[in-house]
Formats: sequence, C-alpha cells, structure tokens
Amino acid sequence: MRPLLSLAAAASLLVAQAPVFAEGTADDIGVMDVSLKDSIKPRLGFQGQTQGAGTPNEVGVGGFLPIAVGDNSVFYADVEVNANLADFSGYSSIDNTQVDGVTVSTSSRLGYRWLNDDRSWMFGINAGYDSRPMNTGDAKPWHPIKRRYQHLYLPSIKYAKNPRSVFFQQVAAEVEAVSPTWNFGAYALVPFGDTEQRLNSHYQGGALDTYGLDVGYFITPEINASVGYYYQQGDDSAGNSSGVKGRLAFAVAKGVEFGGTYTYDDAFNARASADLTIRFGGGSHKEKSKEQAKAEEQPQIKELSATPSNRDVRVHDEETCPIDWAICPSYTCKYPTGVSDIQRTGFNT
Repeated sequence: MRPLLSLAAAASLLVAQAPVFAEGTADDIGVMDVSLKDSIKPRLGFQGQTQGAGTPNEVGVGGFLPIAVGDNSVFYADVEVNANLADFSGYSSIDNTQVDGVTVSTSSRLGYRWLNDDRSWMFGINAGYDSRPMNTGDAKPWHPIKRRYQHLYLPSIKYAKNPRSVFFQQVAAEVEAVSPTWNFGAYALVPFGDTEQRLNSHYQGGALDTYGLDVGYFITPEINASVGYYYQQGDDSAGNSSGVKGRLAFAVAKGVEFGGTYTYDDAFNARASADLTIRFGGGSHKEKSKEQAKAEEQPQIKELSATPSNRDVRVHDEETCPIDWAICPSYTCKYPTGVSDIQRTGFNT
C-alpha cells in the first residue's frame, strides 16, 4: 500500500507544481493553418526497452504508415517487429523463470485519429494483434555456481529443469484523447489461444489480461508525466491484482522519445523500465515558417502520427507440481487443471 500512496502523492505534487502551459486559442497557436496532408507522412525507425512487469528486454524496428489522410483526420497502420532478448541475469521479468533469448515478436495496429472542430483536442481509437514466442532458461531456486544442469547438484533441492519454448498471443484495443495540456488513454490486452503453458518442471506461465487507464499532463510540449491504474488477471489466478503506473517521457529531439516507467502490483511488486523510440520521416520538406513548425509540434497535432503504446504480451509464472510427479513432495504445489484426485494420490505415493 505504501508504494501506491507514495506514487499518488508524487504525481499530485508534480502536477500541482508544473508550470501552466499557455494554450491560447487555436488561431493564436496556429494549428488551424497546419495541413495534415503535408505534415503526416510515413515514419520508420527503431525502438527498444528494458524488461518490466511481465515484459521483456527487446529491440526492434517499426513504422507508422498513414493509409488515408483527410483535412482533419488520419487512418493509419503501425507495425513493429522486435527481437526479445534474455532477462538480466538472476532477475526474472515474469517473476520466477528467466526469459531466454532470442525470439522475434510482432505487433500490429490499425487506427483512426481525428481533431475536433477547433483542433484543441485529438481523439483516437486503435486495435490490433500481438505475438510473443518465449524461450525459458534458469528458474528459482537458482544454483549459485552452475547455470546448466542445476538439478544434478545438491539433490536434496529440487531445481527446475526441462526448460521449454512457448508461444503467446493477444488482441488489443485502445482509445485516446490529447490536448495541449492533458492526455488520456484507456486500453485492453486480451490473450487468446493457449494462454496457460508449462515453462519447466516447476513453473507454469500465463499470459495476462490487462485493462488500464492512464492520465497524463504535458509539463511542456516535450515533457509528459502520467499516472495510471490497471487490473490484470491470468496465470490460474496467480497474476490477479490491481496496480499503479507512473511514467515520464521526454521528446529529446524531433522523432526521438526517451521514457521511464514504474509499476507496482501484488504479482510483480515494484518494477522499473526504460524505453527509447526513434522515428525518421514525417512531414513534407517544404520550407515552413517558425510559427507553422511550432504549431506542428503541439501535442494534439504531433500525436496524430505517434506510435501507439501497450504493445507487449504480458506473462506471469507460478509454481506448479513438477512434470516429474514422483518428486512432488506434497499437496503444497499446485496441480494443473484437469489432474484428477486419483492421479494426485498416485503422484504422491
């Protein structure tokens, strides 16, 4: 509870002390003169992140591809292909089992964004599909010396063995609203298919349903601070919990954004991650006045071609009765769904 209260208090203090961004009218800012057909163009580049709550270390390529640009709206596709890398040594991103590298995940979005009549707000909706193959490595309890063949050492300790490769997938949807000062986002990540899979002799992993709401404040047009709430469920109820999220993002240069995210929930406890997105292109090469260039950097205009967020399949793992049922010490370990009482009795004799 203390981390939740601390995060909420810090966010309130940040917003209270933030300088007020002078919005002015649309004519004052100049956004009414911005031609979306000139400013919204394909944007390609790179992205990467460090591991977080159920999400991997990854680096990849991606792009924003406008399909149809109107006077006040854009219909677009956004795609990413990422190399999922191994977890930091001894620090599992999914709780107990180390994610191993390298696998290739994909994420795709179709979306529609539009401006209101006076261009003071941008609204949007997007939906898509995400995939995540996952290799697994060492798992708790860790052997202090040997990474491979842990189970051959200290036989009184039942080390995890038989790591497996698994595959998860999900559909996702998001709605968003952005003004020069505030931004809001609500999202849903819904896994489907084989959402619960065994990872090794000790642990079973589950892709998490996640539903969240984020509220952000532009301290300046280049700096956005946000707080959020999310609820997650899955992994045979082991991942069920509410959580809070805090994020600070910096547009350090045109097309370059660096961000940091902190989350806290009962399944993963406190997690922190960093991310970097680089996109090239966007906008015509026509000579622009300083006023027009500044208007195009207003958040509600710039976010028309931003890369959607919340793209990863989130995974959590819990301890189950080992595959080698003869070593299962008692009923304290959790049996997978479908194992009968007769089978359980046999496993423990």
